[in-house]
Amino acid sequence: MSSVADATIWRRSWYPVAFVKDLQPDRPSAFTLLGDDLVLWFDRQASPEAPAGQWRAFADVCPHRLVPLSQGRLNDRGELECPYHGWSFNGQGHCTAIPQADPGISLDTPRSRCRPYATATGQGLLFVFAGDPAEAASVPLPLLPWLEDDPGSWTVQDSFRDLPYDALTLLENVLDVSHVPFTHHATVGKRESAGPVALELTSSGPEGFTGVWPEGPRQGSLGSQSTVFTGPCLMVHDLQGKGALRFQTVVYATPIRRGQCRLLVRLPFRFGSPWPGRLINLRPEWLQHLANHVVLEDDQLFLHAQERVLEERGGGKELVRACHLPTRADTYVCALHDWVSAVGGGPFVEAPLPERLGETPLLERYESHTRHCRSCRGADRRLAQLRPIAAVIGLLALVGVPWWGASPAALASLAVAFLAGLIWLQAGRWRQQLRRGHPEPPRNRA
Repeated sequence: MSSVADATIWRRSWYPVAFVKDLQPDRPSAFTLLGDDLVLWFDRQASPEAPAGQWRAFADVCPHRLVPLSQGRLNDRGELECPYHGWSFNGQGHCTAIPQADPGISLDTPRSRCRPYATATGQGLLFVFAGDPAEAASVPLPLLPWLEDDPGSWTVQDSFRDLPYDALTLLENVLDVSHVPFTHHATVGKRESAGPVALELTSSGPEGFTGVWPEGPRQGSLGSQSTVFTGPCLMVHDLQGKGALRFQTVVYATPIRRGQCRLLVRLPFRFGSPWPGRLINLRPEWLQHLANHVVLEDDQLFLHAQERVLEERGGGKELVRACHLPTRADTYVCALHDWVSAVGGGPFVEAPLPERLGETPLLERYESHTRHCRSCRGADRRLAQLRPIAAVIGLLALVGVPWWGASPAALASLAVAFLAGLIWLQAGRWRQQLRRGHPEPPRNRA
């Protein structure tokens, strides 16, 4: 790997910030990228390059009195309007209206403009370029080319979550394939399948690295697995199963600020028959997301603690001294830290980690996912509506039992009351799961 350090790679890169389907085009939303507060909004004004409109990203600060534009609205002209004094901005960030201005005053001056960031969409994701917009066109989007080749042959499950640790900690974790049998026992792993993990690097350079695990997971029963890390934010495990089966784990690690990142995960499947994919798609997306939360929380508590211990011992640059790494199972982890060192360190070299969080905020799900997710947000609303309906039906059915006497209708009323009670209870459980996780991971309950 090249020894030439280039820390500017963190700014000269595209990062996915959201799945487009989860964004609300009728209102602005906030996101933080590399410590920069952004406002994301849909500009419905047509242009030659975007006849149907396009997503925009500005610095989330009004040039007038510095309040967050994400607290504003999209006005009747489709422009971004500040909540404080009603200043309006078009898709280029130019000021188009100052309600308080005297007639004849110039509205659009350099000081009255918003700072725009370059944006692009691809494969259902909204990307933001972290650096100078003028450089964005020369940097390719970190897309998945095989999904473009034959999209109809893939079944893709998507999810995301804001995590309480660094993007590099996330990448280190997902590159470490050897932890799955233990950390994720009873979710996606089995302790009895653990064994030597002989990882091999096949290439490395300023762009990242590639590797292969010839035996693959579960002692070779699933097939070999290759891995690609494309700096600074994309990792792909590609499992070539037996027959036509192919399964991938695609992770985008988008740095929010020190000690926080957004995980965007894609799980593409390809089968020899279309039926397995159709069956997978029958499951509501929000239920899939609840299952994803459980897997993430398998290691969320201890990763939050681990990165603080590593920082106390010198940080990632001292990984080999701070940690005992005697097996080939840590090959990818070491390769990641070698790459980080070669490009001049991580994205927040000087910033200290924030205070360690307690169990309750670490297991919080609503702010880190549910309210930002179209499927989970909708499910939460529907479940809230369902509970009182189930309660009323259950009570009416119970009240009706004495009227029917000893008859089949009485038994039917009891059955309806019982079913309504189960629905009321399960809707409550699901709403709770959309808000917080369980403090005891499945591996310790199995």
